[in-house]
Amino acid sequence: MNHSFSRPSTLATLDIGSSKVCCLIAHITPKNKKIEIVGYGYNASKGIKNGVITDINQATLSVCNAVEDAEQKANERINSLIINISGDKTQSLMRQNTIQLHRNRPISEQDIEKLISQSISKVKAPNAEAIHCVPMNYIVDKREIVKNPIGCFAETLGLEMLFGFYPSLQYKNLANVIENSHLEIALKTFSGYASALACLVEDEKELGATVVDIGGGTTSITTFKNGYPVYFSTIPVGGNNITNDIAWGLTTSFAHAEDLKIRQGCAFLISQDELKTIDVYPVGEEDDNSIRQVPKSDLINIIVPRVEEIFEMVAQKLAEQGLKDVSNHRVVLTGGTSNLSGIRDVAALILNKQVRLGVPRNIPNIPTYLYDPKYSTVLGMILFAINCKERSFQQNTSGAMNITNLSNFKKILSWFKQNF
Repeated sequence: MNHSFSRPSTLATLDIGSSKVCCLIAHITPKNKKIEIVGYGYNASKGIKNGVITDINQATLSVCNAVEDAEQKANERINSLIINISGDKTQSLMRQNTIQLHRNRPISEQDIEKLISQSISKVKAPNAEAIHCVPMNYIVDKREIVKNPIGCFAETLGLEMLFGFYPSLQYKNLANVIENSHLEIALKTFSGYASALACLVEDEKELGATVVDIGGGTTSITTFKNGYPVYFSTIPVGGNNITNDIAWGLTTSFAHAEDLKIRQGCAFLISQDELKTIDVYPVGEEDDNSIRQVPKSDLINIIVPRVEEIFEMVAQKLAEQGLKDVSNHRVVLTGGTSNLSGIRDVAALILNKQVRLGVPRNIPNIPTYLYDPKYSTVLGMILFAINCKERSFQQNTSGAMNITNLSNFKKILSWFKQNF
């Protein structure tokens, strides 16, 4: 297939998850900064488990089907796209570096570039692919935090940077799938980060909030503070684990277990559930004559422990970062599994925080069918590309990193900067 961008305002994003592969093609209008979704493709995931590629051929087929579906709807071809990273081995690293300045001249762009370059060169991550490099707070004379220090006089200038890493071998498998699909990776981002960009309001980013993106095979965690991401993590549990528990516990097929979870499932048990029954098809017997009547409470009692486990693991991650007991810190749930009835209440109880459901809200006038938590990542990647201020970097053989040029998407990103 011969792909080519039809015009410089076309963006394509690809959400490669454990339960679905979703592709969006969007047009960006520079005059009014309008984002228009022109193509959408969706395919069930195969060859992907817990965000990790387990079968190259099956995963490639899933990607090709989703992309070609989106291309047909958009009536155009793509050759580069933005992809997400959602495996459970994501890691983040916060580092601070300081340089001396000339007292008799203001801080310049060259000083900023020097500081960023030195900050990156001091970080080593052998056997890991660098996914994110986010310049955060600038610190003037070791005490004042500023957003933009250019033009200020000072003796020292410091910088906090957040790095995000993923195992290099797992990333190579993902890159191989994209290459086999005759596509190129323009940009990459953690799933949770993209979802946060789609769901969080500006006040939440400033005051402090954690987005918990509960997908099929993993749950991604992204924390914002002072307007920047400060923490990335992932746990290897998601909605598919709940479905598997139901399938085993009720001796039914995975497909029927998923249907029961969506239609009848709840994250906590109420007294009325003791009196209700549900229809369950035994595994291998999908006709109405084989239906079993099962108390609804049996289904709920299977779901509850797994949901509690997810939030207990999230609570542990937040505690490790000193975020669990911060009073004004709130949690936003998103991802397909966040649609489970009652899950918000369980999250609030276990995490002891204000919790709300996060739907894609930062792209106006999106199609109604995309206004759902399960599309937060694929929509958030559009915002990530438009607002990308990160530095691209590469590692040498020792694992040390150096700034390099942006990928083959550089021209499009340059176009965004000029027009936005």
